[in-house]
Amino acid sequence: MTTKVMKFGGSSLATAERIRSSARIAAEEARNGTSIAVVVSAMGKTTEGLLGLAGEVSCAMNRREMDQLLASGEQQSAALFSLALQDLGIPARSYTGAQAGIQAQGMCMDGRISSIDPTGIAEGFKRGECAIVAGFQGLGAGGEVLTLGRGGSDLTAVALAAALNAEDCLIYTDVDGIFSADPNRVPAARLIDCLSYEECLEMAVLGAKVMQARSVEVAAKYRVPVAVLSSFHPGGGTRVQEQCVREDLVVRAVVPDRGVAKVAVLGVPDVPGIAARLFVGLAERGITVEMIIQSTMRGQVNDIAFLVKKGLLGEAIDACREVAREIDAQGVNFDVEVGRVSIVGAGIANHVDVPGKMFSVLAREGINLDMIASSSVSITCVVALDRLDDAARALHRAFIEEEGQE
Repeated sequence: MTTKVMKFGGSSLATAERIRSSARIAAEEARNGTSIAVVVSAMGKTTEGLLGLAGEVSCAMNRREMDQLLASGEQQSAALFSLALQDLGIPARSYTGAQAGIQAQGMCMDGRISSIDPTGIAEGFKRGECAIVAGFQGLGAGGEVLTLGRGGSDLTAVALAAALNAEDCLIYTDVDGIFSADPNRVPAARLIDCLSYEECLEMAVLGAKVMQARSVEVAAKYRVPVAVLSSFHPGGGTRVQEQCVREDLVVRAVVPDRGVAKVAVLGVPDVPGIAARLFVGLAERGITVEMIIQSTMRGQVNDIAFLVKKGLLGEAIDACREVAREIDAQGVNFDVEVGRVSIVGAGIANHVDVPGKMFSVLAREGINLDMIASSSVSITCVVALDRLDDAARALHRAFIEEEGQE
């Protein structure tokens, strides 16, 4: 029997009517004889609301208690979705992450799936039931709830699809699929019909609101076929798979990211082990850093600059200042008025003309470049935040709109 995993995001479940509408999509698949596991996010802005309530009652954001609190949003959605399916005549049973056999480890509020035993779900399939699984959570050590980080419901869905050997993992959102840029900021953005895992992962890491980056990693590792679709109207969609055979467009997407800040540790002594102490200190606080750049040595010292998510900036500054005192660095500064813009496409590294063209486009717009980094599938520039949208529109016009007309 065919097995599919369907994931519905918060916007697809924001109201009772949206839950009923999404349940009808799942019911249609179930009536076709498909075994269905549905992974749900919290309704609408429930998670943000719970975070706000926690801030109102306490200044101490205890991570263990936050996991207990935040996991309740997805559990609410799972029970409601199950009731909606039952009302449509489809047998269904809701599961918490633990009941679905999802084991997790690591830090509270940023857990990692360590294993999945889907036996209970598979038994339900034999009884003709749809499984409705609360996303974003697993069972940690000692029976504690452990949440999987922002966007963790995507990760639940893809990992569960791998564990069930599902034929498809369908990610339902409020948009038609993955676009070549943010349509709200680049009006000429185009729907992308197919992306490779590599391209989709790079877009997610660089700030595109497509899928959680870790979920794309798992999809690539276990070769899970993924489709990003709209729950609001049928058609369209973007397939994410191992390879997309096309050579006409080198640059597939332009990704602007407003959610980063720049941190620089100045005057770092040029001796072995110093960078290790700095980044180990950041890692111990659970702070992910990106675009690490070390300047050319000047007078036996270097400057080390990198990007962090704006929400982690305060902790990053504290960690850097602590290490700076220990290593006798000259100081720490930061800048929140920056953004990064990236062009993404498999094979960019093989086209020698792409970097020069990118920098020329930005130069014609009068946009200064603060930092530059590249990978095999992307080139990223850090620019002033107030020019970020200008940069994204100019690059999209040059690499996607004009290239597509040739």
